[in-house]
Amino acid sequence: MRAMNIAATGMQAQQTNVEVISNNIANMNTTAYSRRLPEFTDLLYQNLQRVGTFSSDSNTIVPSGIQLGLGVKTTSVYRVAEQGPVNNTNDTLDVAVQGKGYFQIQLPNGSTAYTRDGTFQLSSQGQIVTATGYTVLPGITVPNNATGITINSSGQVSVTIDGQTAASVVGQLTLANFPNDAGLEAEGNNLFLQTASSGSPIVATPGSNGFGSILQGYLEGSNVNSVSEMTNLISAQRAYEMNSKVIQTADNMMQTTSQLKS
Repeated sequence: MRAMNIAATGMQAQQTNVEVISNNIANMNTTAYSRRLPEFTDLLYQNLQRVGTFSSDSNTIVPSGIQLGLGVKTTSVYRVAEQGPVNNTNDTLDVAVQGKGYFQIQLPNGSTAYTRDGTFQLSSQGQIVTATGYTVLPGITVPNNATGITINSSGQVSVTIDGQTAASVVGQLTLANFPNDAGLEAEGNNLFLQTASSGSPIVATPGSNGFGSILQGYLEGSNVNSVSEMTNLISAQRAYEMNSKVIQTADNMMQTTSQLKS
């Protein structure tokens, strides 16, 4: 009976849906986390009577035919790249991107990763690094005798030093944009990698045309909406239950049929 296999694909799809929702809820407080959204598509159809075929010797044509669907499958789980809320931390090295753009991070293997998590710190050498110690490109070093750090909206990093009246510029943060943000590969630790789907990065200073600006002392929060996620979770649970009910009904029908034969 096809109904069992069809309902099974529905249960598998809703299981994936629940897993995606659970990950969103788990990351409600993750800095700069972008919620995920699963997409589904129907499977192949079995033609019991093909559309457009002749139904008689008089060349009459079947108007609709008979096509039986074989279920559903998950086609993608994509990232919803909406701006999250910007929260004040008053930390000098916390920076948020207002608009489009990713910070560039140098990984230990020499490759470049990308993130919107601006929770930066200073290494023992005075370099601006991520919370995991990875260098923030293009590589900015703050002098040991600096008494204050200022990062303006265009990403320019300046320091104040005792005995000097004017601030000194020590570096320039840049941002990277991609033709297809959804094509970036999530690597964990709030990092993403370039893929063939994302396209090549376009690097520019913050505030340039098409690029966001920098806000010092703030962090971007997760764009997960708890109410929406709970609503989606209830809908997924109900869909799962209905598919399981189909399997139960199909089993009852087969049991009735077997009893008739006996």
